[in-house]
Amino acid sequence: MEACFIGHRTIEKSDDLSSILKKTIVALVNKGVTTFLFGSKSEFDSLSWEIVTQLKLEFPHIKRVYVRSNFQHIDKTYENYLSKSYEDTYFPKRLENAGKSSYVVRNYEMIERSQYCIFYYNNSYKGHNSGTAIAFKYAIRRKKIIINLFI
Repeated sequence: MEACFIGHRTIEKSDDLSSILKKTIVALVNKGVTTFLFGSKSEFDSLSWEIVTQLKLEFPHIKRVYVRSNFQHIDKTYENYLSKSYEDTYFPKRLENAGKSSYVVRNYEMIERSQYCIFYYNNSYKGHNSGTAIAFKYAIRRKKIIINLFI
């Protein structure tokens, strides 16, 4: 099973958020989630990656997958760089002609693949048209299991 992380570019980091996120990830691993999908460029992604990486010591079978929203083709140098942080990376075919909306389409891809969508979504963050808001509404429409960690 797979789960994805989607959140705002900036978040209110706290020990409470880190603790809740860690407990959430452990609970998902105990439910059978083995693969965690990450985008990029948000503090929530970074925090989630840090915690999943720490938990790999306890659960070495879990995988971190970086879903690229740009760079359809990557060279060995970049692939080697990514392999230091992720077990896998890919560029979704549906992003080939996405243009400026590539991150939105990438988030849709992650939501489609995931049984669980872990969000850090504040509905008053920069209006209702942020990338996270668009993804959150999409996950609702797709009837995904949503875990919103905005405190």
